[in-house]
Amino acid sequence: MRMVCLLITMLFAGPVLAQSRNVDPQDLQLTVTVLEQDAQPYAREMIPILIRGVYRRHITLEKLEQPALEGFNWTQLGPDKWSEERLNGKTVKVMERRMALYPEDAGTLTIGSFTHHLTLTDEGDDWFAHDITSPPVTVEVAAPPDLPEDSWWFPAKRVEISDQWSNAPDRLKAGEGVLRIVRIKAIGVTPEMVPPMPELHSPSGMVFAHPEKRLIELSPEGPVTFVFWRWTIRPGNAYSTIVEPLNLQFFDTDARVMRDVTISAQRVAYDETALPPVPPPAQPSVLPGWPVAFVALLIFGAGLGWMVSGRRPDATALRRRFRILDPLARQMARAARADAPAQVRRAAYALVGRDGAGPEDVRLLDGLDRAIFAPDSDTPDLRGFVRSFLQSHARVKTKR
Repeated sequence: MRMVCLLITMLFAGPVLAQSRNVDPQDLQLTVTVLEQDAQPYAREMIPILIRGVYRRHITLEKLEQPALEGFNWTQLGPDKWSEERLNGKTVKVMERRMALYPEDAGTLTIGSFTHHLTLTDEGDDWFAHDITSPPVTVEVAAPPDLPEDSWWFPAKRVEISDQWSNAPDRLKAGEGVLRIVRIKAIGVTPEMVPPMPELHSPSGMVFAHPEKRLIELSPEGPVTFVFWRWTIRPGNAYSTIVEPLNLQFFDTDARVMRDVTISAQRVAYDETALPPVPPPAQPSVLPGWPVAFVALLIFGAGLGWMVSGRRPDATALRRRFRILDPLARQMARAARADAPAQVRRAAYALVGRDGAGPEDVRLLDGLDRAIFAPDSDTPDLRGFVRSFLQSHARVKTKR
């Protein structure tokens, strides 16, 4: 009976002692562990760490405060995870936080102490604050290996690349372009660590670059970055072009070796069965025979005799007779083809101001003004007006 009472007293005394204000250091532990460090890391290489707390006390409130982490870029790999485990036959509460650190430079770097602010309870079930801290951890970081000039230092656990096209690049319709999308999946890196979008080269093609997209997801292995490079490509000549290969180099942090990835060249071409027929080659020019030469000689002789007789050419008359020689007449014709009434009217009045106007010219100009400015008028026939006006104006005697 005495042994039974002693056992009961010990069972109830345990929890009472556990909830006292006297905190045993073994009851609350916080550590920082560097994971997967089989080799010395390089600058900008991911260093995964685990912050782990083991608690044998009842916790009412908690908040984990991280240090400044000077000399590191960092990202947290998901929310804190709380669970229960059995250690030495007793159930304990466990808190874990995973983070990825990226050292900015080489040398000896220190991961400062994390502080866990806890609120515990005492024998009277009253709350009181208690902090625990993790010991600092040092890591040795090496300088990146020497790379060729203008190379991009890109350490990653794994890189996967896919090359996708919106449709078959070698069977395009006439005048059609194709969208190319290069997708990069890089594990263990953040978006800014992936090299910038390269310039895509094609000797005879037209390449239009689109803005790149960068996304990030979190995983227990580290951050996973997705990058999308996009271009629209069209053959620059009548048929096809070659898009030159793309090269990407990264450092495999698991195998500790440099790796090169090459996306092969690609032919971009129109489907020849859908292209319009090629016109036949032009016939070779044939020099005129002796009859044409004889007529040309007669015209030259008549012109020479006219000049010897003392007559002078009338430039204005020539312009009226041969419209192609008159810049205002050519301007009117171009404006009529462009369906520009105001420009046709301006050129017509310039002709009248230069050469004078006959009754038919005035009648035609009045009709054009009514067609342009009258509120209920129909759309003017500009080409018909130009044809009639130039025929009428050719008969006008030049003003002196």
